[in-house]
Amino acid sequence: MDHESELRRGVGMNYPAYESLKLDWPVERVLRITLSRGKMNAMDFQLHHDLGHIWSLIDKDPDVNCVLVTGEGRAFSAGGEFDMIENIIADHDFRCKMWKDARVMVDSMLNCSKPIVSAINGAAAGGGLAIALLADVTVAAESAKLVDGHTVLGVAADDHAVAIWPLLTSMAKAKYYLMTSEPISGREAERIGLVSFCVPDDQCVPRALEIAEKLAKGPPAAVRWTKLSLNNWMKNAWPAFEASLAFGILGFTSPEAREGLDALKEKRAPNFNPTSYV
Repeated sequence: MDHESELRRGVGMNYPAYESLKLDWPVERVLRITLSRGKMNAMDFQLHHDLGHIWSLIDKDPDVNCVLVTGEGRAFSAGGEFDMIENIIADHDFRCKMWKDARVMVDSMLNCSKPIVSAINGAAAGGGLAIALLADVTVAAESAKLVDGHTVLGVAADDHAVAIWPLLTSMAKAKYYLMTSEPISGREAERIGLVSFCVPDDQCVPRALEIAEKLAKGPPAAVRWTKLSLNNWMKNAWPAFEASLAFGILGFTSPEAREGLDALKEKRAPNFNPTSYV
């Protein structure tokens, strides 16, 4: 196997043949994960599941010193597709599978010792936003639109946001954006501290790759132990995350989720019942 083949394939770990994830080696010891599922990389169950379980494999791969994750085309990932959300609303067992996978996704990214860099090249929402922002270094394109749209759907913010947004920004900003589901531009995300950097669109992936290569060339143990130590700040918020994830899943059993999804499908404003016993 020549050097170029090693860069493309790696030699230490046999990864599954993912349906919607493309893996390649753009530079030595940097594994690039590209979300690839339609024009907006919306998530079905399989993509959501794979994004939860790939990190434990990466952690064990001796040929990976850093990971770069991005989206194919003009989006990072627009979050869950409507059919998947329909199944969460309708099927108790499926809701439980999604709850478990969402929990695994956050836990495994926090515990993956290899540094992760995200190139947020476009729209990022739902589980896609979780992957983007749980990365250790985040590079957003100026045209990127970041939105935690759970409350528009009629469910509580979950996935990741309650655990990390107050730490990255402030409680004041986190409460506003998570309760209103208002989109944030790449530039505003950098201003409030939600992402590490914002760059012109054509520089997003190159800048992220530059950072990934720098991290990959650093002292592996020192970098990894620094990451794991810093992630204890996020792990301190684990009870808040567990509560948000439980409330989020519970919300899919409510009339609000049904109305929220119908409104999104019909491209209209939702008409939520203003009275609640919660």
